[in-house]
Amino acid sequence: MDMVRINCVVNDRQTSIESPPGRSLLEVIREDLGLTGTKYGCGEGACGACTVMIDGKRTLSCTLDIEEVEGRKLTTLEGLGEDGKLHPVQQAFLDEGAFQCGYCTAGMVMNAAALLESNPSPSDDEIRQSMNHNICRCGGYPGMLRAVRRAAGASQQEVTP
Repeated sequence: MDMVRINCVVNDRQTSIESPPGRSLLEVIREDLGLTGTKYGCGEGACGACTVMIDGKRTLSCTLDIEEVEGRKLTTLEGLGEDGKLHPVQQAFLDEGAFQCGYCTAGMVMNAAALLESNPSPSDDEIRQSMNHNICRCGGYPGMLRAVRRAAGASQQEVTP
């Protein structure tokens, strides 16, 4: 079987991955790297459960072939925090209780972190527009909006979904 060797940075660590070509990044993250925070949802890029950041931008890992991360910087849920502390978005999701079943949470957190990296003070409309790429079957959107606002340092007033 043909194999490809991919060199990239995963959660701030230089990593070399050997894999058959054409495998999804999601599969490699979970099965080869053992980083199970990234979730399999739809497998079609529609739900956002598999969201990671590549070079600081929100990316759906289920639709990306492993070859496409050569030389790039990949951040998964496990790589957000520093020095054993949660990332501000992770902490805000906890503080706001911004999840129910939790299955979408990893993708939502990664999406929110990517949004705040590119726009540290988003409006509610910008948050909604960005988070619209992720599906929460439990309907926890109001709590998630509050969490993103909290992480951005926004006002703590109640918002309407």
